[in-house]
Amino acid sequence: MKSLTKELWVDIPARRAIVSIHNEVERLVQDSGIRDGLVLVNAMHITASVFINDNESGLHHDYEVWLEKLAPEKPHSQYKHNGFEDNADGHMKRQIMGREVVVAITEGKLHLGPWEHIFYYEFDGKRRKRILIKIIGQ
Repeated sequence: MKSLTKELWVDIPARRAIVSIHNEVERLVQDSGIRDGLVLVNAMHITASVFINDNESGLHHDYEVWLEKLAPEKPHSQYKHNGFEDNADGHMKRQIMGREVVVAITEGKLHLGPWEHIFYYEFDGKRRKRILIKIIGQ
């Protein structure tokens, strides 16, 4: 069995953003030489998410609207956690969108559905963050 572990670093200038990391994950799978296996893509911060869905801006807008209704950022005083920081909403949004994804690798490529695309979703940006990519297989 072979493996490859990489950390991607991202700089998100806004508080929230959806960023495609799909091409980078594909490149790492190709670089790994693994033909049959799995890739784990994990947000290494508790106010960020990795998810798979359609690469369509209207859907991304809908996520923003939906998540803001479920866990509004303001007023900050509505959250007990915000006595320490102002990112309680980001923790909650991450719980909804998930921490990581695992994707099969078949014949050296990501084995995804026709519209599936890998994204990093930042909920408390304006600083450097890490994404773990762990590829295992043969």
